[in-house]
Amino acid sequence: MLKRVDTNDIQLGMFIHKLEGSWFKHPFWKSRFLLEDKRTLDSLLDSDVPSVIIDTSKGRDVLRKGPELVVAKAPPATASGGRPAFGQARRSPITGDRLPSETVRRAALMQAGGSGAGREFGEARKAVARAGKVINRVFLEARLGKVVAASDVEPVIEDIYASVQRNLYAFNGLLRCQQDSEYVYRHSLAVSALMIALARTMRLTPLDMREAGMAGLLMDIGVGQLPAEALVDGDYRGLSPDMLHRHVLLGHALLKAAGDMPDQVLRVCLRHHERIDGSGYPQGLVGDDIDVLSRMAAVCDLYDNLVSGGAGEPAMDPAEAIRTLDAMGPTIDREVLRYFVDTVGVYPIGAFVQLRSERLAMVVDEDPTDNARPTVRVFHSLRTGGPVRPDTIVLSQCYGEDEIVGSADPAALGLGDAAGLRERLLRAVEQAAR
Repeated sequence: MLKRVDTNDIQLGMFIHKLEGSWFKHPFWKSRFLLEDKRTLDSLLDSDVPSVIIDTSKGRDVLRKGPELVVAKAPPATASGGRPAFGQARRSPITGDRLPSETVRRAALMQAGGSGAGREFGEARKAVARAGKVINRVFLEARLGKVVAASDVEPVIEDIYASVQRNLYAFNGLLRCQQDSEYVYRHSLAVSALMIALARTMRLTPLDMREAGMAGLLMDIGVGQLPAEALVDGDYRGLSPDMLHRHVLLGHALLKAAGDMPDQVLRVCLRHHERIDGSGYPQGLVGDDIDVLSRMAAVCDLYDNLVSGGAGEPAMDPAEAIRTLDAMGPTIDREVLRYFVDTVGVYPIGAFVQLRSERLAMVVDEDPTDNARPTVRVFHSLRTGGPVRPDTIVLSQCYGEDEIVGSADPAALGLGDAAGLRERLLRAVEQAAR
């Protein structure tokens, strides 16, 4: 049974079904959890959350007898909804909290996998459709000079945040496999999802995760302030250096004028093209002068540009894009890149691979505990030169019967357009999961 409870009446043992009010006001990793430790309780009591919805079938109830509160006994819990304990490791560069040991971090990633990507693709597709309407409106209004408020995009961030919590990989994997000609719209959503997922892998706070997502969504809002004739399909990457610098400065000014935009979002908008070695713009910042969210944004932005193509460059296979980022050396933050590979996998969703069995496959899901052995959808035999019966293989659980031996290029093998093939294979996986 669901029941609304004033935040001051919350007790340990209650199952939190929903935190009411804006997500800017609560500091929690997830919105549904069993309240088991005093630290989390104190954080909730100190927050600006006005009230919560509790589920009395999963946790304690609050009963009133006259003026006094009586806490009913909690039913036995079958599983903990709490966050994994922190290990002994270095501290987060943003929060100061200790980051987990490698063992705990891997366990957290495994938990982060959540539901299968196939099941989540359908929900992600609905979220993308809703987000598209909001983003198109926001960018159009920005072009007309209207101030963009944080509340305008809050529903989009909530949708992406929820999807990433259910499955770390599906939302961005879907965008990777969808065909869409509107570069800025798709790029904004993709970078937002990558930023939220990366922040989760790095174990940043829920508020940092959401602000990372908002930063990814809005950091290119200044594109709408550039002359329309300078863009091709909304793509700014072929612009002159002067125009590129302008889109960053214009976007920062537009977001700052809103008055309610988080400082981290403003910084990322201004700095996401800065580089660790000082070769970036607009300020040529070096090393520690660049904040962590901006370093994250640089990696996410570069990756999505590589896999999207444009500005005279063909779209790159996701696995090849990872190798390209790795070859960039000290230009980007190496530690952030390591976490990024943990987030998307050595072979991200949408990557085409060749198996030892001489079959071609596309990556359709990841294994949080082994980023080099994802789940793949087999579709073609190199031995026979023809299609094979579609099959989905969880490589981390096939006991060595097959494995990835390298990347593959379907177009070079005469198998047609890679983008169209990705869309068809993803649809098949989505259908099979229903």
